[in-house]
Amino acid sequence: MDAKTKAIISHLFVIGWIIAVIVNMSNKEEYASYYIKQNLGIIILGIALRILNVIPVFGPALMVIGGLLLFIFWLMSFIWSIQGEMKPIPLLGDKFQDWFKGF
Repeated sequence: MDAKTKAIISHLFVIGWIIAVIVNMSNKEEYASYYIKQNLGIIILGIALRILNVIPVFGPALMVIGGLLLFIFWLMSFIWSIQGEMKPIPLLGDKFQDWFKGF
């Protein structure tokens, strides 16, 4: 499997991300690793939004706004991976690369 395919698969929810990580372990490729890190950050932010959703009144509003932003970031990342570009998602994309160096 080539790096671009791994990058695209990593965008297919948690299952796709796990598959991409496993396949990328045997033959690490920079392009695939880049998008694996981006998507790990998006997944973690999604989990954090779910946890914050329990806060009365503020939580659901945060979930809607944050969920929309996460979807937009995910879509941007997905499109860039298909196009063959290595661009970080806005705001935290560069941080994800630093934080998740092991992938």
